[in-house]
Amino acid sequence: MRPDAPPAAGLPDRTQLSHYRLVERIGAGGMGIVYRAVDTGLDRPVALKVIGHVSDPDRRQRFAKEARAAAAFNHPNIVTIYEVDVHDGIDFIVMELLSGESLDHRIRPGGLPLADVLGWAEQIACALEAAHGAGIVHRDIKPSNVMLTASGQVKVLDFGVAKVMAPDVPDATTFATPDATGPGAVLGSRGYMSPEQAQGQIVNAKSDVFSFGVVVFELLTGQRPGAEPFALPCWIGASVRKSPLAPSSPSARCSTSAGAT
Repeated sequence: MRPDAPPAAGLPDRTQLSHYRLVERIGAGGMGIVYRAVDTGLDRPVALKVIGHVSDPDRRQRFAKEARAAAAFNHPNIVTIYEVDVHDGIDFIVMELLSGESLDHRIRPGGLPLADVLGWAEQIACALEAAHGAGIVHRDIKPSNVMLTASGQVKVLDFGVAKVMAPDVPDATTFATPDATGPGAVLGSRGYMSPEQAQGQIVNAKSDVFSFGVVVFELLTGQRPGAEPFALPCWIGASVRKSPLAPSSPSARCSTSAGAT
């Protein structure tokens, strides 16, 4: 970045955060804004995700949970976390800077080639298997949280609503501690959540598998298995009471009476 370059959008008074030089804003997730930055100590390009000056304790707690969850992994299909820190009251996470695009930019009407989708799906599944094995539910699996690098490698991003599950509970159906992601709280992304997650119930790894299935369906058909524009009550009713649509019937639509028996 040039010495006279304007400050990064979102932190208008800063071009520097700790020993990281902020270059440009490159994205935003449920829990923060992401910048392209440079680690001036190592002269290394990084992605820096910041959540600044937020007084909401639940939001801060979830941001910290993302850091702990993601930093616990060393897996080829999960984004690598370099550092978690607070500077001048600003919480931030430093991650590897990826070159590529998220899968939501790959979705096309009519779907994508089966061989491509299967290759990506296998890598996503490997990432989820590792996370679930460590007792963590992602809770927000969707195409925009899956990056496809220039080399064709899949990286699962944004554990912003990840939840650490109790390691001694079969199927991890309960959690170690109650918090903002407990029963009654609906966190995740509309259109990809499992019915139990959308209804604010306690979720487990099976909820991620449900969301993963929605992602694969969308990649194969070009649309999600429900109404467009998406009607959340309709999707929940259809998911609970009706058999799922087959990918061979992508034109099916869910009416307001889809949940009727």
